[in-house]
Amino acid sequence: MPTFTALTTLPGKAAAERLGAAMERLDPEPTGVGVFEVEDGSGLWEVGAYFTETPDDTALTLLATAMGAKPFVISELPETDWVAHVRRELAPVAAGRFFVYGSHDADKVPASCEPLLIEAAMAFGTGHHGTTLGCLRALDRLATAGKTGLNVADIGCGTAVLAMAAARIWPNPVLASDIDQVAVDVAASNVAANGLQGRVKCMEAAGFDHPDLLAAAPFDLIFANILKGPLVALAPDMARHLQPGGHAILSGILNEQADEVIAVYAQAGINLEHREEIVDWTTLTLSRELP
Repeated sequence: MPTFTALTTLPGKAAAERLGAAMERLDPEPTGVGVFEVEDGSGLWEVGAYFTETPDDTALTLLATAMGAKPFVISELPETDWVAHVRRELAPVAAGRFFVYGSHDADKVPASCEPLLIEAAMAFGTGHHGTTLGCLRALDRLATAGKTGLNVADIGCGTAVLAMAAARIWPNPVLASDIDQVAVDVAASNVAANGLQGRVKCMEAAGFDHPDLLAAAPFDLIFANILKGPLVALAPDMARHLQPGGHAILSGILNEQADEVIAVYAQAGINLEHREEIVDWTTLTLSRELP
């Protein structure tokens, strides 16, 4: 079955959400509509939809004109077995002591590593993306320097690969949260596949807004591999929930956004210790000031 996409951009969240809502009423009806901020500082939002029938180009043109959006770009996607494609293209990833792999590569796991199994169907968060790879390297760097995380949280955990990595090397259970229940379910499946039940606890939460997270704070290490906007908004809560001397590993930050994030966290008393750029993405390791 062919799949079509229709994508456009326009300024402003409210206008983008109105356009997204209008697209849901199109005929033929899209199978899904997404509204996302373009994380490049432009103030633009991307609105896109998937269709299993050829979308109505005239209706899309009228919508774009009425909403002040750029003309829609309509594309037909090739029929692809994406899981098989990912299995062919995504080789295992080594990040310090950690080795991230799919079950199809189980025979390639080295004896002297901390293995993390993430299936190809859960491709984002496998370690191939610069943000995840940077966070794993930052964790390995802290552990090599002698840190032992006794109270760790992974905020916006996605596949839970970072929470699982911490649980592999340190003694206490790790809390992993995500705002999306689907991601929480994926995380829990990965935890079970890695034999880490009871070592990583997954929960749905926006930021730190969950009784288990509030009861466990303050943490001595917090991961937040999300995006610049949510990271900036999270800075005050991060300062409240990170113990003095504790570390935060942040990513999901484009290289040109890093200085802004560093400045916001410095104002909250959480200062830069290390930064690493991997292609377009920066990972920051910060620590909260001691009293």
